[in-house]
Amino acid sequence: MAMKLVAAAKVRKAQDAVLQTRPFSETLQSVFGGLIKRLGAEAGDLPLLQQREIKKVTMVVISGDRGLCGSYNSYIIKKAEKRYNELTAKGIEVEMVMVGKKANSYFERRAFPITKYYDCGQKPTAAEATSISDELLAKYLSGETDSVELIYTRFVSLIASTPSARTLLPLTATGIESEGDEIFQLTTQSGEFSVSKTEVDAAEPQEFPADMIFEQDPVQILNSILPLYLNGQLLRTLQESVASELAARMQSMQSASDNAGELASKLSMAYNRARQAAVTQELLEIVAGAAAIEG
Repeated sequence: MAMKLVAAAKVRKAQDAVLQTRPFSETLQSVFGGLIKRLGAEAGDLPLLQQREIKKVTMVVISGDRGLCGSYNSYIIKKAEKRYNELTAKGIEVEMVMVGKKANSYFERRAFPITKYYDCGQKPTAAEATSISDELLAKYLSGETDSVELIYTRFVSLIASTPSARTLLPLTATGIESEGDEIFQLTTQSGEFSVSKTEVDAAEPQEFPADMIFEQDPVQILNSILPLYLNGQLLRTLQESVASELAARMQSMQSASDNAGELASKLSMAYNRARQAAVTQELLEIVAGAAAIEG
């Protein structure tokens, strides 16, 4: 129970960290939508929005550093391995970037093409997300890779999470404009932990007056905004994966406590039965002895 409560406290901290990033993400999405609307077709020439033939994919796999979290790590490893096999079967070259020790040790032992490893604990920071996204941006902009895919665990509830894959690069203008969100909050209900879910619509595009004069070219502004958006998405994904891991650990600890209680109950029952059998046997022997003496 104590480990479950510790995990619950960490889930709350992860949840608060996600909520704190929301105002920045919403503002960024709103400004982006307004600029895309202002630029029209010209926005399609931005490097991060250009679609190209995919010959090489960089796969970023986010896992945990520790065990005792049920099937959290094994599911994400299976998802990544399956996606790797799908891409290589199509003749696409794949390189892997690992975030978290569990997946890294698994794929390293099997000689998968790992190019980089990042150690990210249970408190992802903007600096950690920036270091990862800068590396991915450099690879993509230099033409070293044609696509960046994220393999992570999507938080669904305290008792469910889903291994998911999403394309991080190239970005799509319509995807950024229309991307809604979900907010999960850990609460208590009737003395038990539960999660409340709130659907959040995409931020409305900011309206820029037609006669507004930008100090910088709007294309340059968009080129500056897109890496910030990328950083925010990566940080959000790291936080969501950590929340999923902690929720899985909560359930694992609860299952361990329940199993231990059930085992203790069974052992107590077996002990009582053995004690009762021994007492009954002793009584039978005493009665038999007394009967023999009287006879």
